Amino acid sequence: MRNHFFILCWFVVLIHIPQVHSKELSPSESLQVDMIASGLGVPWGMAILPDNTLLISQREGTLSKLNLKTGELQTITGLPAIRVDGQGGLFDVALSPDYASDKWLYFSYNKDVQGQGATTLARARLHNQILVDWHDLLVTQSTTKNNVHFGGRITFDHHGHVFLSVGERGIRTNAQNLSNHAGSILRLNLDGSVPDDNPFVGDNNALAEIWSYGHRNPQGLFFNQQTQQLWAIEHGPRGGDEINLIKAGKNYGWPVISYGMEYWGPIAVGEGTEREGMEQPIKTYIPSIAPSSLIQYTGSTFPNWHGSLLAGALKSQHLNQVILNDENKAIAEYKLLRSVDGRIRNIIESPEGWLYISTDNGRILRVKPNHSAE
Repeated sequence: MRNHFFILCWFVVLIHIPQVHSKELSPSESLQVDMIASGLGVPWGMAILPDNTLLISQREGTLSKLNLKTGELQTITGLPAIRVDGQGGLFDVALSPDYASDKWLYFSYNKDVQGQGATTLARARLHNQILVDWHDLLVTQSTTKNNVHFGGRITFDHHGHVFLSVGERGIRTNAQNLSNHAGSILRLNLDGSVPDDNPFVGDNNALAEIWSYGHRNPQGLFFNQQTQQLWAIEHGPRGGDEINLIKAGKNYGWPVISYGMEYWGPIAVGEGTEREGMEQPIKTYIPSIAPSSLIQYTGSTFPNWHGSLLAGALKSQHLNQVILNDENKAIAEYKLLRSVDGRIRNIIESPEGWLYISTDNGRILRVKPNHSAE
């Protein structure tokens, strides 16, 4: 009877989820997709340098630089020891908002701490294809032998702050425990110190770096400079991937509330889908797409995409476009690039308004308007 009750609850949840119109292809844009590199392992993060080269971090613990004009690939040396195991390894790479003057590159990676892994934020400079001045800014309090749910995505608000996502490391209770960093999004000053206005500064029962909590495994994080809003996308279990608009000090519910089911049976995770004091997602995916990255398109090269959220899908292998209304409600969804034939790991927007996309089978793709179709 107990299992039957949970199954009934799950169907009730499905009935009450706001329905978002979904289509296989968007009629608004014609796309040209070119493969510009391959054989790169798992290209986890990407960042475009001012000299029109692309830094590519690979989960296997390798950093490469791709000349976007010639296609030449170079290996960058100087990385620290990286714990490469399971989902852990080298994660994101991002340019400082003040890169033109300070030359800092920011990295996230899995650091070995007494035989356990910890999501770590660091920065270094690039000199003659070698990383120098490497500094770990924060070795998060997220250590466990579990090799899953590291988070690891980096973004900046361009007001002197860097954000880092940290997964709950496969230990669900971590996400509601403010005495560790797991299951949280963190906010730091660019030098790794704690901003005075972080929501839990002065709270003896919480770590001051925490900006929001109650997250499962947020692998997409994007700060929109135009709207001054922070977006995140995270993996649910079996169903229940979420897009959230992140606000200071808020609790996003995992694992107390969830739209997902247990892997081992048709049992809903948590104690329902809503609870007072816990935030609701902007969008939920059932079934899961297994999201890996997120941007909000801000360019004009694809004018019909402006303001859309674009997420990479690992499991369902497509680029997921979510249309928002003026109140940031998800009102439509399109499944793009279904012919890519690969798990989309990362998406970035170039200065030209193009997209660069990485796939888990080691490819880098460039997406531009297909003017020949006009």
